[in-house]
Amino acid sequence: MMKVQVVLFDGFDLLDAFAPYEVFCAASLYSKEPVNVELVTAEGPRSVASGINGLKIDASGTLSPDQGGIIIVPGASGDVEGDGPSSVPAILVKAMNTELTHLVGQALGHKDTLVATVCGGSLLLAMGGLLEGRPAVTNHLGMDFLGATGAVPVSARVVDDGNLVTGGGVTSGLDVALYLVERELGPRIAHAVEQLFEYERRGTVWREVGAIPWAVKSTGDETDKTGNISIAVGNNDLLRGAPAQESVFDGDWDTTISTPVGKMHVKLSISTTNGMIEGKATQGEETLQLINPAYQGSKLTWSLKITKPMRINLKFEVAALGDEMTGIVKAGLLPASKLIGKRVFSP
Repeated sequence: MMKVQVVLFDGFDLLDAFAPYEVFCAASLYSKEPVNVELVTAEGPRSVASGINGLKIDASGTLSPDQGGIIIVPGASGDVEGDGPSSVPAILVKAMNTELTHLVGQALGHKDTLVATVCGGSLLLAMGGLLEGRPAVTNHLGMDFLGATGAVPVSARVVDDGNLVTGGGVTSGLDVALYLVERELGPRIAHAVEQLFEYERRGTVWREVGAIPWAVKSTGDETDKTGNISIAVGNNDLLRGAPAQESVFDGDWDTTISTPVGKMHVKLSISTTNGMIEGKATQGEETLQLINPAYQGSKLTWSLKITKPMRINLKFEVAALGDEMTGIVKAGLLPASKLIGKRVFSP
């Protein structure tokens, strides 16, 4: 028996979840192998409010990461602009902070389980640190953000990375599910469902196999999957930036970043040695090196790869006036978060 678990969470997108649900239910009409499709949540049977209009759907089961089969994770439905509690990023972060991320992480480690996402579902997993270094796709509005989490964005309708299959925008739920029916039950059954729905799958499913297109072959640089030049440093080394024009940023700073999902407190330690900028950032018990600190006019910029409260790469741009620091923090195309800080130690 093929078991399919469609995961619901508060604020989920209806089409993301129910396009695959209907495809697999239709596949059961044509398959000799029984197909069991169930709506589940990380918390167990309950009523779940969808996004935007809050339509409530009853989930009958608890997400089981080790029962094998297919797990479908939809994205969220909410405001696509702004950073309020009803925005798509805020809904996804709220879902990420439930047991859902842990359970899907377990599923990805189970040899008989395949995890599939639709639209923002890949962002939900990526923010939880589950897609580090893995090819994936999401809604076109979130591709930069997907890359900022450490995943490898691929501009395709469907991306197949073995036990992880991801789909692009909202309607790609049909394409993901039809592809999985073909992959697991065969092309004839997938074709029968296509005829029933009067819908043909769109695009080529991207897989990391076959010849590399000539135009994007490596030119000899040491690059990672995201195309960034790799830099190797020792564990205790600091990444050094461009020559410092001035030392107005030197010292220790207490800063606060206001994000759509709450405030982050970060301590910065910045210094100039032999004309070069270097620094560290401490959040909670985690201390990280500032990546590529450099001046841009009167502002200081750097990148930071954090893991809490989510896994994401942030880009900072700050200015200092006396002992006051102000600036913005960006992650992909998400709205910029405001940073304010005070110098607590001056060398």
